[in-house]
Formats: sequence, C-alpha cells, structure tokens
Amino acid sequence: MSRKSPITNLLFLLLIFLFAFSAAAKSRSHGPRRPCRHLVFYFHDIIYNGENAENATAAIVGAPAWGNTTILAGQNHFGDMVVFDDPITMDNNLHSPAVGRAQGFYIYDRKEIFTAWLGFSFVFNSTEHRGSLNFAGADPLMNKTRDVSVIGGTGDFFMARGIATLSTDSFEGEVYFRLRADIKLYECW
Repeated sequence: MSRKSPITNLLFLLLIFLFAFSAAAKSRSHGPRRPCRHLVFYFHDIIYNGENAENATAAIVGAPAWGNTTILAGQNHFGDMVVFDDPITMDNNLHSPAVGRAQGFYIYDRKEIFTAWLGFSFVFNSTEHRGSLNFAGADPLMNKTRDVSVIGGTGDFFMARGIATLSTDSFEGEVYFRLRADIKLYECW
C-alpha cells in the first residue's frame, strides 16, 4: 500500500474547493437586474443674475479670470462653479409643493463642449420621504438624457445605490432650468 503525501491531499482538497466554487458561481443569475425602488422628481434651478436675488436658488461662486459671478462665462461656461439649493417637486411645476431640496454644486469642466460635473444631494423632509439621496457624476448637457450615479443615502434611503437619469425638462436662457430626475435604485436596505 502506498501512502499519499500531504501535498497530494492538499492539492486534492484545493481541486474540490475550486470545483465547488466554480459551480456556485455558474449558478448565479447574470440577467438584467430590476430596481428595488423607482422615483421621479423635478428640480428647479434659478441662477442669480444680479437682479433676481429674491427668487434665486443658485449662485456662481467661482469664475475664471475672464468671467464674473453674476453672468456665466462664455466658452461653454468653462470654469464656472455654481452652488445650488433648489426646490424638488413631484411634477414639473415650480409652484408645486416642494418635497425637499436639491443641494450641491456643478462645475462647467470643458471648454470645447457644454458639460458639467455634478455633486449634490436630494434632502427630503416630507410626509412621504425622509432622509437624503446623494449623487455624483458627469453631466454632458447636450445629450437628451444622461446618467449620474446614486452613491448613497440616509433615512428612508439608507445606503441606497443606483442610477439617476437626468433630462432637461425646461431651459429659459441663462437663468432658469428644470431637470427631471428618473431615479432607479438597485440597492435598497
């Protein structure tokens, strides 16, 4: 009778482990995932232009050397940084009751293309929603729709993750725009 060496036994156990692990990996479904939560909101941005302080919900806080803080810079607004505290509504009417605030900033980050980078939160304090959803990502403004990441949340949205598809619902010159946010959460706790 021959004895098996400890190395042979170890290799045999390793082979069984790898076989079991690969079988378990193959049994997982890789089909399309369905969102665990789907929400649609509108947020309304009114940029301060030197004359609308009473109604403004956004202000230019940084501008390139050739720009200023009351008029967006030329060349696709490159270099402007805007901070906002916009009302969030359930429909596209600015005068509808707000269910929260969109708070954050956007930076126009390319000279040759009209685009921005966003970092913001939806802060809710209504009977329907409490807590916040946090977003970050590139916003190529000339695209009909664009996706930004939902990177977390608090309260009703604790640790939520997913995608928000943004579309410009209204645009009125350099002062007002309204975005539709179609939010699909794929991680809900």
